Amino acid sequence: MKQIEILDCTLRDGGRIIDCQYSDEVITGIGKHLKRAGINIIELGFLRDNINFTGNSTFFSSMADVDTYVEKICEGELTRNETYVVFVDFGLYDVNSLVPAEKSRVSGIRFGFTKKDYTEHKKEVVKAMELIKERGYELYLQTVNSNGYTTTELVELLDLANIISPKSFGIVDTYGSMYLDDLEYIWSIVNRNLDKQIAVDFHSHNNMQMSFALAQRMIWLAADERKLILDATLNGMGKCAGNLNTELLVDYLVRKKDYPYDTDVIFDAIDRYLYPIKERKNWGYSIPAFMAGIYKAHPNNVIYLTEKYRLNSKDIKYILSSIDEAKRQRYDYDNIQQVYKDYSSSKINDSETIRELADEISGKEVLVMASGQTVADYAEKIKEYIGKNKPLIISINFIPENADCDYLFCANTIHWEKISRQVDHGRCIVSSNVHTDIEGVHLVEYSRLIAEDSFLFDNSTIMLLNLLYILLPVKITFAGFDGLNERKDNYVKGAGPNRTSDMDYQEFNREISELLRRYKKKTRGKISIRFLTPSRYETGES
Repeated sequence: MKQIEILDCTLRDGGRIIDCQYSDEVITGIGKHLKRAGINIIELGFLRDNINFTGNSTFFSSMADVDTYVEKICEGELTRNETYVVFVDFGLYDVNSLVPAEKSRVSGIRFGFTKKDYTEHKKEVVKAMELIKERGYELYLQTVNSNGYTTTELVELLDLANIISPKSFGIVDTYGSMYLDDLEYIWSIVNRNLDKQIAVDFHSHNNMQMSFALAQRMIWLAADERKLILDATLNGMGKCAGNLNTELLVDYLVRKKDYPYDTDVIFDAIDRYLYPIKERKNWGYSIPAFMAGIYKAHPNNVIYLTEKYRLNSKDIKYILSSIDEAKRQRYDYDNIQQVYKDYSSSKINDSETIRELADEISGKEVLVMASGQTVADYAEKIKEYIGKNKPLIISINFIPENADCDYLFCANTIHWEKISRQVDHGRCIVSSNVHTDIEGVHLVEYSRLIAEDSFLFDNSTIMLLNLLYILLPVKITFAGFDGLNERKDNYVKGAGPNRTSDMDYQEFNREISELLRRYKKKTRGKISIRFLTPSRYETGES
């Protein structure tokens, strides 16, 4: 009998990057391909309370929901001995709702809990695991962040596992922070203290590109010792850096250990189902993901910082390091937003800068050139307008090709580092959240410019408008303040963000329109506002 089993969790852990919103066709298709490839354990998704399940998702409200997919996966397929499992997070599903296992085609429950869950709710955690077994399911015990336990705490947990006797005990590298010696140390404790009939289940994340190496080391460590389960996802699909790649593990076990998996079927599944998803969702190794591994931070924190704030990697590093260790292992968006604000709003006295800028801008017309595609499309119209009206020109985060600007405004580190060496610092206005190469610029305080009550509080154009409210030009004319569209051709060449956001473009447009509406109301009678180039914000189109 083979000692190693592969547990593919594409539909569960991989699905977290798309909020588990797979179509029914994809769920069934992935399941069929994993079955045909000989994968031993297929994890279908999460059981969750308060889910109104209507299909096209792997967040399930009941075993009946899950069974529907198992039936579709098995329909017309050869009989094999694969196992179907679902995942239950402590506190997110009432295991009292479980039907007996004999009434379901799912035979196993993966039960996950954090160290905090175990410390504060030990009786409830134990009771839930016991009830899962009482209902006839195989219990897969999954600790979160295994290397966050002290040796004493881990031994206590292993003693409990020996009493409950699950099918497997999980070593989980939740934050992708393990090196080989970390794994070997935890393995030595687990293997020495866990009953031999209980398998070890290893689940890793690829923040430091260690997943495949760690899996191979686990195979070496477990040889002739005990049964081993290895978690993986197709194409390594998963949040942030993703997971161990099923195809790498399958190929290794086929070519090195003579296991009977079908690699070609796995490749077919990736081609058919994973590549279309990866065209719209990105995962895999990155420097920010590496930072999450170093600081043992939940990937949602990194995703939030990269997508919302478009930060340089070193800024992400500083922000993660400044968050309390316990807090950075969770995803508290309010907390990380506050930490970012604290980091960005290095208080400065910009009163002299404001006086200098007001002397030049107050009472004049300002042409604000944002980086939307219409700056290029309407270049001649803009040139004609400048020639006729002679406005003071301020560009935002980019250097226009067809206009000589009086000032460049920048409120974003990545944009600033692209252009800071190409411009006269004496004609640059930079917000104080930018910390590098700022000698000679007009530095203005970040905290006075942001829109505190908006999720787009640090949008650069809105920040410039708030500055202009202080400087009081008589008129603001916009060029290139276009709004977003679904086609992604939103910016002039070279001016777009380095990292794209998954924010819905309509939601973005609505929020900017609302902020602009408020601004117009606030400045009525003081500053007139018009658009020189087409804009969704002028028409109200979202």
